[in-house]
Parts: sequence; structure tokens; C-alpha cells
Amino acid sequence: MNSNLRQRLSDYDLAIPDELIAQYPRTQRDQCRLMVVDRQSGSIVTRRFYELPELLSAGDVLVLNDTSVFPARLMGAQPDTGHQVEVFLLKEVAADTWETLVRPGKRARVGQLLQFDGNVTGRILDQTDDGRVVRFEHAYDSFHSFLDEFGRSPLPPYIRREPEQADRVSYQTVFARSRGAVAAPMAGLHFTDDLLNRIEDAGIRIVYLTHHVGLGTFQPVRHEDITRHQMGAEYYELSAGAADTINSAASSGNRVVAIGTTVTRALESAAVEIGRVAPARGWTDLFVYPPYDFKVVQVLVTNFHLPRSTLLMLVAAFAGRDLVFKAYEQAVREQYQFFSYGDAMLLL
Repeated sequence: MNSNLRQRLSDYDLAIPDELIAQYPRTQRDQCRLMVVDRQSGSIVTRRFYELPELLSAGDVLVLNDTSVFPARLMGAQPDTGHQVEVFLLKEVAADTWETLVRPGKRARVGQLLQFDGNVTGRILDQTDDGRVVRFEHAYDSFHSFLDEFGRSPLPPYIRREPEQADRVSYQTVFARSRGAVAAPMAGLHFTDDLLNRIEDAGIRIVYLTHHVGLGTFQPVRHEDITRHQMGAEYYELSAGAADTINSAASSGNRVVAIGTTVTRALESAAVEIGRVAPARGWTDLFVYPPYDFKVVQVLVTNFHLPRSTLLMLVAAFAGRDLVFKAYEQAVREQYQFFSYGDAMLLL
């Protein structure tokens, strides 16, 4: 394998000090730092996220992911032993039947009954490569009604605290509409209603797509040769109206600005040729890593991502691994905050 392609997992190792991993969101979403990286000149400057309208141009189209995070973590117990278990819901595969991760796994054998608050039970039906299939029995109007009452926000493991009630709001974008994500589209967390209004006042068009963040996004890469990694499929939708706006911008020489890696993957999955997308609804397992020729996305706004992750590999494919790592090293020196509740970067 040609090492110049940056297709080794070890190419994406970097050290992020624990103290730079944001544990709480900022009080005001759009006050975070925004590292602006120019892919042509290699320049790196620091701005604030609320300055985003000044950094884009009238006629650009900004694409946001309107997925909504649901409280996907459940705490339960084995009724026969009293042992505690945590069930992390991934996706519903049939009525009240879910693909899940169960911890600890040794207590998650097929046939095991689990007991939850609200007089809800679950039985493990099957074991998969990534987890367990659990069928739930309940007396609620819907299973999501039960989750809204007893589920916990699915904060990622690098946030080393228990979810709080405030996370129900802060770990959700202000434009979330379509329920189905088990993790927030991180770059979207920085937007406020006021900022969205100022973006539109600046002549920048805003459209939405849906990409439900699931296991595929945060599944670890286990092969040193990253080309052997298989992304888990995630559901996405791009409407005809959104596709028309994106295509109109591209044909007019304006830029398509993807807010986050999930938007990027959805747009590139929906691309039918350079500068053109088609309406789409379905599942994507697109894995973007160097080298990759982007067909639609011309500007990317994204957070700082975990080392060795598919998210970091996508950003490296967009801006070049060496420039991205230069930006990350500068972010560490300048004490940026990292990951879900951290700061952001704008790649021009």
C-alpha cells in the first residue's frame, strides 16, 4: 500500500489532552471559537462561530442536518440476579424491536429478560456482529413515549459524566425535526435562531436534509489498512426542493457549504455527477477517506474529531491530512475545546 495515500490507521493518531475535551456546552452556542482553514493558501486563523455569515458569500447554500437525537440510553436490570445493565438503542428493526448495544456484554445472552422502569421488559432475541437485538414489551402509547420519560441522552463516552436534564436541550440542534439519531450532528450544535436569521439576511440560502447519526458514524476502525473498514449504513433523506436549491447554486458558480460530516456523506451519497445531486431516500454506507474526489461539497464546517476515527479521515480527505493535522496541533497549542461540545473549524 502506498503510504502517501494516508490509508493507514496509524496515520490518524494524534494526542488530545484530556483537559481539552469539552465536558459541557458553552452557555451561548455560537460563542465558540471557529478555526478558519484556507485549503489553497494553508492559512489558519481564529474567529468566532457567530462570525460565520461574514466568512461566506451571498448565493452560497448552507446545508444542515435536521435529525433529532432521542434519549437512546436505558438503564435496566436482570430480574433473576438484579445485575444492572445498560442498553444503548441503535435502530428499530421491527415494531418495538431494536438493534442495541448491551453492557456488560457477558450479561447479554440470547433469551435473557431485562427489566426497566415503567414496567417495561425487554428480551434479547439475537446476537449480531455489533450488538444484540432486543424486543420490548410495554403498555405505553408508543415506545418513544417510554423513552421520553425514562431514557437518557446518549452522550458519547468521552464526556465523562452522567447525562443531565439540560443535555436534552444542549445535545440537540435548534433546528432538529426528524427523530432518529443516537448522536448529535456536532457542527450543527453551534447554531442559534439568531445566527440562522443573520445567515439568511446575508443572502446565504439554507436547506435541510436528514441523516440519522448511528453506529456507522462512531464505529471504530479496527484495520491498519483503513480501506478494509466497512461503514455501518445510516438512513438519510434529501428532498427534491433541497436538491433543486443545491443544484441551482452549483450551476450558478456558488458554493455548497456542508455543516458537518453527516451532511457531507449524505450529499456525496446523493451526487449523480459533479455539482449535481438527486433527491434521495435510503441508506448510505459511504466511507470517505483519502483520496476522494468530492462531487458536491465545496466548504465544510465541522468540529474537531477523535483520533483514528472515520470523521477525521473524511476531513483529511477534504483538506489534506497534513494541513488538517497542522490545524489540530495549533488547536491543541491554543487550548481549543474538542469533540461534541467543543469548538469548530471552517474549511474553505
